[in-house]
Amino acid sequence: MTDTSIPPLAGIRVLELGAMYAAPTAGRMLRDFGADVVKVEDPGHGDMARQWQPQKDGLSLGFVRINSGKRSVGIDLRTTEGQNLVRSLITQSDVVIESFRPGRLEKWGMDYDSLAAENPGLVLARISGFGQTGPYRERPGFGTVAETASGFAFLNGWPDTPPTAPPFGFADSIAGISAAFGAAMALYRRSVTGIGSVVDVALYEPLMFILGDALLNYTSTGYVTTRQGNSSGAASPRGIYEAADGGWLSIAASAQTIAMRLFDAMGRPEFKSDDRYATNESRMRNNESLQEVVRAWVRARPRDQVLAILEEHEVVAAAVNDSRDIVEDPHFLERTLVDVAGTALGAAKMPGPVLHMSDYPGPAYEGVAQVGEHTADVLVERLGLRTDEIDRLSAAGIVTGAPSRVS
Repeated sequence: MTDTSIPPLAGIRVLELGAMYAAPTAGRMLRDFGADVVKVEDPGHGDMARQWQPQKDGLSLGFVRINSGKRSVGIDLRTTEGQNLVRSLITQSDVVIESFRPGRLEKWGMDYDSLAAENPGLVLARISGFGQTGPYRERPGFGTVAETASGFAFLNGWPDTPPTAPPFGFADSIAGISAAFGAAMALYRRSVTGIGSVVDVALYEPLMFILGDALLNYTSTGYVTTRQGNSSGAASPRGIYEAADGGWLSIAASAQTIAMRLFDAMGRPEFKSDDRYATNESRMRNNESLQEVVRAWVRARPRDQVLAILEEHEVVAAAVNDSRDIVEDPHFLERTLVDVAGTALGAAKMPGPVLHMSDYPGPAYEGVAQVGEHTADVLVERLGLRTDEIDRLSAAGIVTGAPSRVS
């Protein structure tokens, strides 16, 4: 009988060459489901994300969230010996995640064909600003650029406000999750064919996929979708509303049956047969007048009362939560939030894996590696280097890390 408690990616070796956000997010996705992720960092300063704010006692909160549970190896990729070490580690890896500008690996002699000649099953997940092909392939790109180039910032906000980028790593996170998804697909195909492949993710493309209706609208009708605030432009009523006590909540009556139940909840059953509101098409034509009715109804009651009425009528709604609300909510505590242990953060919680699998409870999040903390261990374990050779490399500044705990 199969033991389904075994992590689905148990035994998969991942080498993470990317820094900052997107590639490490992909690494965390794979680590969450059992892969052994070795993170290669610059021996001097490590991943630049270690310097992100906010920090507590010199530890970046963002770095903890994305890199907990990975092993850190300090190797200077600017040196020939460092490049050779990484190439050797690649031959021992199932998946390599990288986020250099296109052409950098090739410059180091690590093009996929030569790597696959030594490791035919290698899956190479590549994340870059604009992808490995196309006229913009060599352009640098961070998440903010992806959020503007994809069309997201143009659509985000209100008609009378400027285009707005999110205050968090939106594009990077979605690209990292997409790269992990691609790597998992490639690993599955490898299990059938024995052959690896390249996964090519541009930072902007997953976001552009999400925004695809706007592009389909333009190419089919010539209409350029613009910023609409909290309205979706597709269904009504939908939005974020302020209650009598100053609390905020969302209502999404995007389906016909839910809109009808909302009218009952508001004590306005006559709207169900009103020509202005009886169908989604008519509600969209009269969206502003309907939204004013909904706003007034919500404003007349405290948030908890509004949510209780909506829940009773099975209307899709939720509180607009801040961090305190989330951490104190019993649902999120049971299902979503996990403990982070063994760091300067003390007793802290963060979101766990992005999905759940039966009989696999997910990993523990204990400690965050110092730069190069596992260098010696990995070089002995993976490459069979002797401790005196590691000492030589360390003295030359090619690697850095704690003394080997392996003899």
